[in-house]
Amino acid sequence: QVQLVESGGGLVQAGGSLRLSCAASGRTFSSSAMGWFRQAPGKEREFVATINWSGGSTAYADSVKGRFTISRDNAKNTVYLQMNSLKPEDTAVYYCAAGPYSGYYRDSGVYNYWGQGTQVTVSS
Repeated sequence: QVQLVESGGGLVQAGGSLRLSCAASGRTFSSSAMGWFRQAPGKEREFVATINWSGGSTAYADSVKGRFTISRDNAKNTVYLQMNSLKPEDTAVYYCAAGPYSGYYRDSGVYNYWGQGTQVTVSS
């Protein structure tokens, strides 16, 4: 069993930065794929970023590539999402997710544990 708790969301002006954190409990974190997803009002949940078990492989949605960075600290059981140059269209609830495999995956169906989400609001 893995429990995920996100933090770090808030209100920021366009062009600003935020760092989201996702603290995980459970012994399998260090061998788990991790992902960040987001859901804006009236829209479906979408992929943002993913990282493999070691942190050596990552992938990003085209909409955030070059602005967002996913990383992890297995000693702290935490995954991060550094978000720079934020835009109003980045406004959403951001969720972290853990999967049973060690790779990195864009498909939300791979992930079997989800956090409760943290709100990110970017004002123009």
